[in-house]
Amino acid sequence: MSDYATISVEQLKARLDAGENIRLIDVREDEEVAQGMIPGAVHLPLGQIPQQLANIPKDEEVVFICRSGYRSDQACQYLSAQGYKVANMVGGMLAWNQLP
Repeated sequence: MSDYATISVEQLKARLDAGENIRLIDVREDEEVAQGMIPGAVHLPLGQIPQQLANIPKDEEVVFICRSGYRSDQACQYLSAQGYKVANMVGGMLAWNQLP
């Protein structure tokens, strides 16, 4: 059992459409984000997260995004163990790009 939340692409889109200000961090590599990101997301490659902890808010929910949900899950595992409030976007950008 994980110590962090998951969020579906439909749930995230509904919250963003409702005007919620949600912290989004995209952990894909440069060439992947060049193909498009969710508006408002911050690019922070997975390998740089340990060095960038000071730039990740610890007191508010942060949703992590990658291509399929695997790398963002790794980020969530690591950060939840450090006491961060995180959520993994299930299905990643593959699922996001399938939204109507």
